This record gives sequence, C-alpha cells and structure tokens, in this order.
Amino acid sequence: MELAKVGAAAKKWTIRIVVGTLLVGTVGSALYTYGSLHYVYSTGDRVGFVQKISKKGWVCKTNEGELAMVNIAGQQAEVFDFTVPKEEVVKQIEALAGHRVVLKYEQHVGIPSQCFGDTPYFIVGVEEAH
Repeated sequence: MELAKVGAAAKKWTIRIVVGTLLVGTVGSALYTYGSLHYVYSTGDRVGFVQKISKKGWVCKTNEGELAMVNIAGQQAEVFDFTVPKEEVVKQIEALAGHRVVLKYEQHVGIPSQCFGDTPYFIVGVEEAH
C-alpha cells in the first residue's frame, strides 16, 4: 500500500513540473516577444525614393518595402529595406509615390518571428522631403 502512495505522489510531482515548465516557457516567450516589439533600440530618418512596397508572407502578411537612397547623382543607390506595421502609414507612403520622402523608423532588435516583419526597421511616419 505504501508503494502505491509513493508512486501517486511522484506522478503528481511529475505533472506539476511539466505543467510548470510549459507555463514558464509560454509566459517567458510572450514577455520576450512583447519586450522586443515595444523596446525601441534606435530611431531615425531615411530619405529617398520608395521603389517597392508590397504585402507578403505565407501565413503572416506583412508590408515590406525598399527605399532607394541616392547621395550623388549618377551614384548607385543604396537600398534600405523596411517593414510598415500600420496600414494608415502604408496609405501615406503610397500617396507619396514618385516623390522624394523622409521615412521615420524605429529599430526593434531580436524580434522572434517573421510574422511581425522581415526587417527590424519599422516605419512609423512618412513625409515628403523638401
């Protein structure tokens, strides 16, 4: 009889450890994701012409784009890849198609999945360059 009690207690502890480990792993992953999406590593502006903006992805559709930055006429353009998380910013960028623009970005480091974007550079605003 005592052996049955010991076996039952061991089974209860094993279940508690497994459930606890899964719970800590899930909560830890959620906190890490939240932190990487809300902590801004750097901010800045990039100036140039938007070459491309498209919605892409198999499961998670994200808005991805390319900005051609030319410093001197005749020089090959440097391409800045970016992600646009908000649809209203996508519409603002599309409205300025063909114009030289200033893209305001936030860089988020360590994002755990491409479901949030292909790049760490999230565009938060756009205006026409003067």
